Amino acid sequence: MISVERVCFWYSRGATVLDDVSLTISDGDVVLLMGENGSGKTTLAKLLNGLLKPKSGRVVVDGLDTREHSVAELCRIVGYVPQNPEHQFFAENAAEEVAFGLRNLGLGDKEALDEALSVLRKFGLERYASTPPWQLSGGEMKRLSIASVYAMQPKYLILDEPTIGQDAKQKKALIDLIFGMKAEGKAVLVITHDVEWASELGADKVVLLSKGKVIAEGVPEDIFFNYTLLKSCNLVPPVSVDLYAHLSKRGFSVPRSLDYGVLAESIALKLGGSSVVSGSI
Repeated sequence: MISVERVCFWYSRGATVLDDVSLTISDGDVVLLMGENGSGKTTLAKLLNGLLKPKSGRVVVDGLDTREHSVAELCRIVGYVPQNPEHQFFAENAAEEVAFGLRNLGLGDKEALDEALSVLRKFGLERYASTPPWQLSGGEMKRLSIASVYAMQPKYLILDEPTIGQDAKQKKALIDLIFGMKAEGKAVLVITHDVEWASELGADKVVLLSKGKVIAEGVPEDIFFNYTLLKSCNLVPPVSVDLYAHLSKRGFSVPRSLDYGVLAESIALKLGGSSVVSGSI
């Protein structure tokens, strides 16, 4: 478990970025961290693997106080995938990019390369094994960045804006990958502004940050159906929430759900089993 306990943080001579922040990430959980620009999300992420140290309070990762352990030690437990992946690449091709970290774990050259190719296949990147990272598209670079960190097999992964540069198909594949990691027992913290995708993710909980404070924490339905909370973080409700509100105003008694399939099935039942046609409601 990762425990953030009343953490405050500020940069040198700057204003407070995080103010009395507390939260937990349990083993195997998928957690969404959301908030407006400048709310402290990325700073919080960097506190979780020791890249930054709390000014007060503490962060405890599997019993290890991050103030007392090195970044190298913590990064083996908490993998961080930055928002701008191009800043981390240096290898001559995608396979070597993934294999580099594996060699640092003690794998031999052949074993590291074989494992790197296996990871690239898992992320749909095997055809780019010999391609320089900087020749990939933005979405492909993001997936390579995630693959490189995943290959190190950390217990916790932090994905900072993972949907940037991804098309709809790739975003769906990303959800599958995240829940594949969850099935392996890994916890995944996802930082995103993509409310629509976030509402479809099926996270265990959502944490909202505003001006350096945690203002809400709960299951996705409780957060995404709260217009006031979302507005306070400059977040627009997902379409499913607006659809629910629209249907309710029209007299349709439908379940409060972020799942379009559930809403569509409920509408069809209300209409006597007929299909829902555009303009019928």
